[in-house]
Amino acid sequence: MGVETVPNPEFWADQRVLLTGHTGFKGSWTARWLSRMGASQVGYALAPDTTPALFPSLDLPGLQSVVGDITDATTLTSTVADADPTVAIHMAAQPPVRRSYAEPAETFATNVMGTLNVLEALRHHAPRLQAVLVITTDKVYLNDDSGTPFVESDRLGGHDPYSSSKAACEEVVSSYRQSFYDDAGVALATARAGNVIGGGDWSEDRLVPDIWRAMRSGTSVELRNPRSVRPWQHVLDPVSGYLDYVEAMVDHRWPTLPRALNFAPVPDQPMTVSEVTETLGEAMGVDRPWHQASGFHPVEMKLLTLDASLAEKSLGWRPRLTGREAVQWTADWIKATDSGQDYATALDAQIDDYEALGQGAAERTAP
Repeated sequence: MGVETVPNPEFWADQRVLLTGHTGFKGSWTARWLSRMGASQVGYALAPDTTPALFPSLDLPGLQSVVGDITDATTLTSTVADADPTVAIHMAAQPPVRRSYAEPAETFATNVMGTLNVLEALRHHAPRLQAVLVITTDKVYLNDDSGTPFVESDRLGGHDPYSSSKAACEEVVSSYRQSFYDDAGVALATARAGNVIGGGDWSEDRLVPDIWRAMRSGTSVELRNPRSVRPWQHVLDPVSGYLDYVEAMVDHRWPTLPRALNFAPVPDQPMTVSEVTETLGEAMGVDRPWHQASGFHPVEMKLLTLDASLAEKSLGWRPRLTGREAVQWTADWIKATDSGQDYATALDAQIDDYEALGQGAAERTAP
């Protein structure tokens, strides 16, 4: 297609959106962007579990926030029925890999049965529903550590409980699509993104928050696998892809769209964990930002990259920021808020800049 897309405010202003996981890092950025475009939203998620937290600081007109667990089918079903959504974006999950080793049953319950509960509630209690997008992860692929970028048709699987649970989630979605959603005329797809970074993430056991906490304490961050390669991307890149995908699913293009898409940075610009740490430390003016962690750590794959060419072919979507630019934008957000700028203003400034990048690319490639 060759033209970078920009989420369409006219489309979203007409939608009533169910957004699960809206209190999380990625969910908060999504909710803010949708709110700016005039969408009516009902969010369903656990209360934020970090201090500080991004979601409580945001002004989100048009969003009704419901605190609940997706494993609680009764409360979830009642929320869906009251919301009466036209589209749904399911982000709620149990994501930390190391927590999945400590709490495997909870991880599978949330990521598999929780997703099933969402799909069940929607198919029975959302009569106006047109499209559902389930957000999974780059880790759904059965990784042989070869470093070859994964494409959507590659085999799914996972070694750790988190990866395995999200691969199982993909199977649940596939089953529900073929068994129920296709017959009902409702588009149902999955989106797989890489390691997302950006301002406002204070989650446990994630690289940028770990660096932030180390900077605050005057120590260097401990890295378990400094040489591991991951598809680092700024949060606005995959979120823009999710919104573009939903628009296309609703806009009479579903029969020709893939049922799953990768949203990832350019694969020939990989960054290791240590490179991300050093780049962020340099941008923040921090000396010696990391050291090798000692002790035993759960096995993690060293190489992981995704091929997002199908998203470009299908939607016209392309990443607008390189990995290094994503790190710089993250540092800029942290420095702005450390200087007194409120979180919502900092988010809006970067959404404005990101939209300008997409509009400029569209104008340059227009016939």
